[in-house]
Amino acid sequence: MSESLLCLLTEDLLVRVLHHLHSDADRKSWRLVCKHLNRVESITRTTIRILRIEFLLALLHKFRNIQELDLSLCPRIDDGAVKVMLSQESPGWTRGLKRLVLSRATGLGHSGLEQLVRACPLLEAVDVSHCWGFGDREAAAISCGTRLREVNMDKCLGVTDIGLARIAVGCSRLERLSLKWCFEISDLGVDLLCKKCFYLKVLDVSYLKSWSSILATLESVEVTSESLRSIASLLYLEVLVMVGCSLVDDVGLRYLENGCPLLKTIDVSRCNCISSSGLISLVSGHVDLVQIGVGYCLSELSGPLVHCLKNLEQLSAIRIDGVRVSDFFLQTIGKNCKFIVELGLSKCIGVTNMGILHLVSGCGSLKILDLTCCRSITDAAISTIADSCPDLVCLRLESCDMVTENCIYHLGSNCLLLEELDLTDCSGINDIALKYLSGCSELVRLKLGLCTNISDIGLSQIAYNCRKMAELDLYRCVYIGDDGLAALASGCKKLMKLNVSYCNRITDKGMEYLSHLGELSELEMRGLSNVTSIGIKAVALSCKRLADLDLKHCEKIDDSGFWALAFYSQNLRQKTCYAGNTWFLQPV
Repeated sequence: MSESLLCLLTEDLLVRVLHHLHSDADRKSWRLVCKHLNRVESITRTTIRILRIEFLLALLHKFRNIQELDLSLCPRIDDGAVKVMLSQESPGWTRGLKRLVLSRATGLGHSGLEQLVRACPLLEAVDVSHCWGFGDREAAAISCGTRLREVNMDKCLGVTDIGLARIAVGCSRLERLSLKWCFEISDLGVDLLCKKCFYLKVLDVSYLKSWSSILATLESVEVTSESLRSIASLLYLEVLVMVGCSLVDDVGLRYLENGCPLLKTIDVSRCNCISSSGLISLVSGHVDLVQIGVGYCLSELSGPLVHCLKNLEQLSAIRIDGVRVSDFFLQTIGKNCKFIVELGLSKCIGVTNMGILHLVSGCGSLKILDLTCCRSITDAAISTIADSCPDLVCLRLESCDMVTENCIYHLGSNCLLLEELDLTDCSGINDIALKYLSGCSELVRLKLGLCTNISDIGLSQIAYNCRKMAELDLYRCVYIGDDGLAALASGCKKLMKLNVSYCNRITDKGMEYLSHLGELSELEMRGLSNVTSIGIKAVALSCKRLADLDLKHCEKIDDSGFWALAFYSQNLRQKTCYAGNTWFLQPV
């Protein structure tokens, strides 16, 4: 279609077409058609993610109507860069900005952060997660955003109760707050937060334990059950996540029993001072719970707790990883929790074929099921799941040794919506199983690591029929070689993450095939002893989106290969290599 014909289409119609293009590759093709389509995108695009900081100013000038700016891939942005961003005569991009992502922006200081927050009058969400150097001064800068409703401060290691108090006072409209791994937050900070931000709906206080507690050198300032006394006063709280809070006990859960009337989701996984008694109190006070996480905090589920779970008729997701379970428990869930769509049984002792049969007889709407390391289940259980749960989207079967191609046949025939499957270390999986599995054409993520009985033949079946594949793990699949990679390059054009570590049959020819995967962003290729700098250069030349690369133990790659990466792989953020007895983890 010529540009003159495209100009006859109204802008409204073009915008409607553009909204149906979801992938970056499709949008790039759209922009390259003509100036008219490029202009349509520039005035309608609301989200941009900056890959390279040198293009930042040009992109901000082009996209003036953005509502979300993601700088998480620009860790070197600093106060000077912010000053330049805001120094334009009319930085129009700030007027409508509602969400700012600065995750891992470790070069940014409190001055630049404050300038950014103040320059965006409509700002509602800020993400500074993994900015490990951020402390109270940066928290004070965030508090200047009086309209903020969402703040993510995961792993901001320097933030103390003082910084949290500044945010609580300055951002009283907060609805979502994540403080995971903020080691210096204590009961005092949480108490003030709950008194000032009483509209909170989502709160994550996981792993709030101070360095002083970890090192056992000073008095502990961990979050304890006293924090739950304060949290219980939050009338609008719907989601509470407190994984790994080792000083929270049953007393704290009893505070929650009569508080937080709107609570729908709670996760107390790895809170090892909690018992069945405390959980019974919590469940008794919140019969409308929708999601529960209690993994690795109980040795087994008591009879009274199982009986109490029968009252949670609205329960849709429960994770009890690492807990001893019984057929009776799975039967109780199957009989009473008809709306369950997600169940986590990873590393649970006691999961049997009979228990799974009882479960799926009543929970036919299951979409996510994690059976990692449930070594007692066989083909009979998986076949029953496939026959009873046609809406299954995610199934994790890592280290389920007795799974073979017989049950994969049922998955490929009945679970046509399956998007994620983990078969890591399932020794019974072979090429016949992959042929059956290729019937799941919606597969996006597939893990086949340590499946030593599969070869290029089976992988070709997956490649030609599962064209939506984005992530594939072939770790130590020793019979996978160049022909398998040729099939992937031909059929799985959307592949973004690939692990072929220790697949020693792969040579430079295979790397040349991989170079045709234009969307590839993460590649693990440890121990490929037959790959040289020639193969690496082919990947560097063509895989322009490559961001993470693992080259450990690739002994035939020399300086010329690394020069090729440095010159051609401009988006490479991190490469991992091995020299002598030294490991190198190099941000690029």
